[in-house]
This record gives sequence, C-alpha cells and structure tokens, in this order.
Amino acid sequence: MKARDLMTAAPCCCTPDDSIQEVAQMMRDHDVGSVPVVESGQVIGIVTDRDLAVRALADGLYPGIRVRNVMTVAPDCCSEEDDVRDIERLMSDRQVRRVPIVNADGSVVGIIAQADLARAASHGISSKEVSETVANISAPA
Repeated sequence: MKARDLMTAAPCCCTPDDSIQEVAQMMRDHDVGSVPVVESGQVIGIVTDRDLAVRALADGLYPGIRVRNVMTVAPDCCSEEDDVRDIERLMSDRQVRRVPIVNADGSVVGIIAQADLARAASHGISSKEVSETVANISAPA
C-alpha cells in the first residue's frame, strides 16, 4: 500500500507568520491535531496540538505569537509513492504521530497520522505491525 492510498488528502496548512490562535482555530474547525507549516510552497515545519500546549500555553505565550515560535522545524516528510511500511518505520524510529506527504515538487498533498495506520490494518498491513508501530511511537524517549 502506498502513502497516497492511506493519506488524508489536501490537509489544511498554515504559514510561519500565522498566529497560534489562528492555527488552534484551524485545528478545531477541521478536527485535526497537526498542521503543516508551508512557506513558498514547501514544508518548513509542522505545528501540533501538543506544540500549542507545551511550547505555547505552558510557557504563557499570548495567542498572537507566530507559529514560527512553536513549530517543529524541518519535519520528516514522505512521498505519496512511499510504502506505508516505510512510513510506519519512520514514525516508530522518530517517535512522531504524523507525517506530511509531499509530491515531487515538495508541496504538501496529504498527511498520515497515527490513527490512519489503524485503517491500514484493513488493507493488508497486519494488526500486529500497526500495534508495534503505535507502541514504538508512544514509548518514552
């Protein structure tokens, strides 16, 4: 199975100059836990609900602070042609719950989240593989 078969296509994205409040509202409105950060059409970061809680709210940052101040810089991305097993390995090795999917130009075309892996179990990825990946992602660092 390829990434394009499992990914959520056309995820909402933000820029590094958007406010964290705008991104939090975007997450709420689209029911997502992460938003790729794009500049000049390329992924330069990702901001997650955890980033907002731990890097912003916990430090007392105000809602107008820019995404660039709390995002994870240069996230690992995968191609829409990558095999889902390779993405599972990446998620396990890097302990990340979401991976932006990019096309040949480096533009965001999708995202695969930990929850999407559960759907893969009905498409040829074994439940054991999925559970091992989730366990590895969630293991204490």
